[in-house]
Amino acid sequence: MADEGSVKPNTDETLEGSSSGDDNSHINGAENDEAVKTFKELGVTEVLCEACDQLGWKSPTKIQVEAIPVALQGKDVIGLAETGSGKTGAFALPILQSLLASPQRLHTLVLTPTRELAFQISEQFEALGSSIGVKCAVVVGGIDMMSQSLVLAKKPHVVIATPGRLIDHLENTKGFSLRALKFLVMDEADRILNMDFETEVDKILKVIPRDRRTFLFSATMTKKVQKLQRAALKDPVKCAVSTKYSTVDKLQQYYVFIPSKYKDCYLVSILNELAGNSFIIFCSTCNNAQRVALLLRNLGITAIPLHGQMSQNKRLGALNKFKSKSRSVLLATDVASRGLDIPHVDCVINYDIPTHSKDYIHRVGRTARAGRSGKSITFVTQYDVELFQRIETLIGKKLPAFPTQEEEVMMLVERVSEAQRFARLEMKEQGEKRKRPRGGDGDDDDTEQASGVRKKVKGGPGGGKGGGGKKRGGAAWRGGR
Repeated sequence: MADEGSVKPNTDETLEGSSSGDDNSHINGAENDEAVKTFKELGVTEVLCEACDQLGWKSPTKIQVEAIPVALQGKDVIGLAETGSGKTGAFALPILQSLLASPQRLHTLVLTPTRELAFQISEQFEALGSSIGVKCAVVVGGIDMMSQSLVLAKKPHVVIATPGRLIDHLENTKGFSLRALKFLVMDEADRILNMDFETEVDKILKVIPRDRRTFLFSATMTKKVQKLQRAALKDPVKCAVSTKYSTVDKLQQYYVFIPSKYKDCYLVSILNELAGNSFIIFCSTCNNAQRVALLLRNLGITAIPLHGQMSQNKRLGALNKFKSKSRSVLLATDVASRGLDIPHVDCVINYDIPTHSKDYIHRVGRTARAGRSGKSITFVTQYDVELFQRIETLIGKKLPAFPTQEEEVMMLVERVSEAQRFARLEMKEQGEKRKRPRGGDGDDDDTEQASGVRKKVKGGPGGGKGGGGKKRGGAAWRGGR
C-alpha cells in the first residue's frame, strides 16, 4: 500500500453523473430525502467514491449519512441502525480514508460475534479497498491457527476477528501485537456481549492502545452495550437511525398457528406453495436444523443446513451454495441471524420461534434488505403463544395470519411422516459415524446421497442426483397420495 499516493482517480465526471440520484430508490429511505446526498458530499475521497460506484452503491444509506461525516471528523461513533441498513459501509469508508492518509500495518481491528460475519466484512473491506491495495486477515475459530499466524506475520492493514480466537493469537503467536492499533470496531456489539465474550473483550481492551478511535455498531442498544460504551469510548457521537426496535417497512410479516406435531407438514406445504423462492428457515437447535434439512431432502426439496456443529469449511461451503442459488433452502440456527447479507432471500420462516424477542428482528432482517421486499412467516404452536405476544409487543404491530389450506396440508401427513422416519435413521447413522471416525471426514453435512434413503420414499422425485426435483420438485406430489 506504499504507492497509494499515486492512485489518481481520473473519472471525476462519471462520479458526478452517478450521483444524480435517479436510480437510488433501491436504497433504504433514500427516496424520502428531498436532496439525496452523495458519498462525495459526505466527505469521502474520490478513490473511495469510485469504489462505491463500482459496487453499485449509488447513494449513501441513512446510517451512512449520519455516521460517515462524524467519523471523518475524528470522533468515536455509536451507530444504531436496523439490520440490513449498510452499517459495514458506515465504518469501512472512514477507516479506509484514514488508512489512505497515513498508511500503516495492523491499523484496524474489527470484532464480530460470528465467523460468517467476519468473512463478509472482510469481503466488503477488500472490495472497497481493492484500488488502494488493502490487505485483510480473518481470524476466527474452526480454522488452522498456523495458517492464520502466517497471514498475521505479513501484518495486514485490517484484522477481522471473533474475540476468542483473537485472544489465542495475542497469547500464543510470536511477534503479533496490536500496540500500534488506530481503530477498533465492534460490529453487532450487543451480540458479542450476549454470547458472553465479555471477559475476552476486556482482555483485548487492555492490550490495545488507549489512544485510538472506537466505533460501536449494533442493531439494538442493551445495558451491556452501554456498559461497554463507558469503558471503551471517549465522548462518542450517537448516530441512531431507528431508536425503537423496528423491522423494515417492505417486509410482509405473517404467523401460522399450528399444532406442534404438524409443524413439518405445514413447512412442506408452505415451501410447495411458494416454490421458486429462496428461503432461510430458522431452527432453535443444531439437531433440529440437521433433521429438517434431511427431511426436506427426502422429499426432493434442495435444502442445506448451517449450524455450529458443522466444521468451518462446511459452514462456508453451505453458505456459498445458498448464495450461488444452487440450493433454494437454508436451514439455520441463530448462527445465521446476524449481519449475513444474502441479497436474494425471498422468505424467512421461523420454524422454531426465537426465545429472545430481539432475535426475531435479526432473523427476519435476513430478507427485505436495502429496500427490497420480502416475506417472513413465524410458526406459532400451542406452546409459543406467550413468546409470540412478546414479539408483537416489541415490534409494535399485530401480525396477520398466513393463509393455509388445512385439508391440503393434511394430505401430506403420510408422506411427511415417512420422510421424518428416514431423516431420523440418517441422523442416527451420522451420529454413529461421528463416534467412529474412519478415513476422511465424509461430507455428512451436505450429503445429498446420504444413505440412498430418498429412493425409498414413496413417490419421492425418484432419487436421481441430489435434490432431484429442484425448487419445484414439490409440485409433482402436491395432490395428496
